[in-house]
Amino acid sequence: MGKLQEFEIAFDKNKVVYGPGDSISGTVTVKLGQPLQCKAIKVNCNGFCGITSKVNDTTWTMEEQYFNSTVSVADKGTLKQGEHTFPFKFLIPDSAPTSFEGNYGRIVYRVRAFIDTPRFAKDYNTEKPFYLLKLLNLNELPDIWGICSSAVTQQFTYMLMKTGTVVLKAQTDMKGYTPGQIIQVMAKIHNQSGKTTGNMAASLVQRVTYETKKPTHDVRTIAEVEGGVVKAGKEVEWKEQIIVPPLPQSSLAGCDLIKIEYYVKVSLKSPEVQLTLPIHMGNVSIDKKLRPSKRAASAPSAAAEDTPASTSTPDASTSATTPTLPPRSAPKPAPRPVPRSRMSSHNSPSAPPAECHLGAEGGTPSNDGFPNKRQSQLVSPNAFSYAPGLFFSQGQQHNGPGTAPNEPMASGSTGATAPYPPGVATSMSSLLILPPDYGNSAYPQEAPPSYDESCNT
Repeated sequence: MGKLQEFEIAFDKNKVVYGPGDSISGTVTVKLGQPLQCKAIKVNCNGFCGITSKVNDTTWTMEEQYFNSTVSVADKGTLKQGEHTFPFKFLIPDSAPTSFEGNYGRIVYRVRAFIDTPRFAKDYNTEKPFYLLKLLNLNELPDIWGICSSAVTQQFTYMLMKTGTVVLKAQTDMKGYTPGQIIQVMAKIHNQSGKTTGNMAASLVQRVTYETKKPTHDVRTIAEVEGGVVKAGKEVEWKEQIIVPPLPQSSLAGCDLIKIEYYVKVSLKSPEVQLTLPIHMGNVSIDKKLRPSKRAASAPSAAAEDTPASTSTPDASTSATTPTLPPRSAPKPAPRPVPRSRMSSHNSPSAPPAECHLGAEGGTPSNDGFPNKRQSQLVSPNAFSYAPGLFFSQGQQHNGPGTAPNEPMASGSTGATAPYPPGVATSMSSLLILPPDYGNSAYPQEAPPSYDESCNT
């Protein structure tokens, strides 16, 4: 029998990282010191996932196959002495997940070569792994925009009888990161007790779940930063940064046996208070230019809300500023004067009542000390508040703090419209737009000339 001196696999261009849908090609090299009889030489390419309940155990309790292809590069015969090269090529399916290696399971891709020899002879085999990377674009994940924030309140007992409360709020500047980026962590701790707390800390944690009959959870801390203490009765704002090291992505799309999660844990060591902020790890970082514009999203709704008020306001203002008296033969008594407290002059109202305007304060809520916190509307949908992006001309007047709460606001500009919510514009127009006071009007009380008199004139 011959002697095998070399049996190895080489990938074209020494490439070891591939993507779904790529083709993997290379050669199998066999170097013999003597002739060798063989039944066949086969090359196999496969990918699978195996998990177990024991650390670093390769006896898998559950397996999942992604693809398994075999080609025969040489038939039955005798290989002569010397070096022989056999090419191969395989196609990687699009559904294959990213490679992964953990304590309780792996997603493995490899190319193997076999030399089948006649009976009672030694068979030969070799293999070479390669890695598959299925890029995760964070911009394609749902609800990836904005910050990740959370809060927790913890009551505790100290000195056997005294009790205290600690309020912990924390946030990250984004919800997704890539290796090399920096996680901006900001925490706010309010110590409402008479005891100084322990050091505060923030850590990046990886949680891998292996879906065996009884799921196995592998939790480990990737990076950790530590801060100071919070004295009794004090409130402290703490900012820190965590650099993301090279890590597997959050989503192993196509794999049903392994699940990867990441989160930032912010905690106090004494008393034991902690909260978690879930985040994603990907390969393509978040592009803030792709974030949906709030102004663009609110513009259609604001336009829809303004339509009822804008259609009724010009008609009302025209009738108020230029009253038209119907033809009559004799003067009729003027309508009963309306009290001045209910009058809106001859201009239609184009702003909400004063009390609602003061409550909204221009639509800018407080941010609880978090400058990066995403703002949200604090005014309920049924209240009157200025719609985002709505422009009021400089000629428009607003009530000051001294204006009576029930007195409607008058505007010096008839072009602006009232940002009333849908369904309320009609009722508000009927309440606030009143007929002019003819009793105090400068128009003459005598009847207008007839049609014939006007023609003769």
